[in-house]
Amino acid sequence: MSDVEDFTEEAGLFYERLGLSRTAGRVVGHLLVSDDDGADAPDLCERLAVAKSSMSVALRQLDQAGMVERFRRRGERRDRYRLTEDVFGRAFRAKMAEFHAFQQLAARGLAAVGDDPQRRRRLENMRDMYAFMADRFPALLDEWEASR
Repeated sequence: MSDVEDFTEEAGLFYERLGLSRTAGRVVGHLLVSDDDGADAPDLCERLAVAKSSMSVALRQLDQAGMVERFRRRGERRDRYRLTEDVFGRAFRAKMAEFHAFQQLAARGLAAVGDDPQRRRRLENMRDMYAFMADRFPALLDEWEASR
C-alpha cells in the first residue's frame, strides 16, 4: 500500500470515530490528497474499492453535512465531488450543535438526582463545560475564518 492509500485508510478510521461512515471518511481522505479537481462516484468506487451503494450513502452523508459539494465540468454528464472550501469549519459548526444536546442531557440528569451533592457536581461540571464551549467556540471559528 502506498503512503497515500495508508493515509486514506487512516482518514476513514479517524472520521468513523467522529460519527461518519468509514467509507465517507475514506472519501474525505482521498479528496484531501487527490491531485485532481474532485472525482465522480464511479471513480471513487474504483479507487477506494467500494460498492456503488456504499459510495452513494457516503456521498449523500457528506453532502448533507456540507463537507462536499457536487459540481459538473462543462461538457461532462457526471456529477463530480470535491471538498467544500470551508469543510472543516462547517464540520465543526455541525458538531457544535451537540454541545446543546449535552447540556440538555446534564439538565435531565440534574433533575433526576435531586440534591445529592456528589452526583450533582459531576452533572453540573458537564453542563457548565458544554455551556462554555457553546459560548466560546462560535467566536473562535469566526476568528479563524476572518484570519484566512
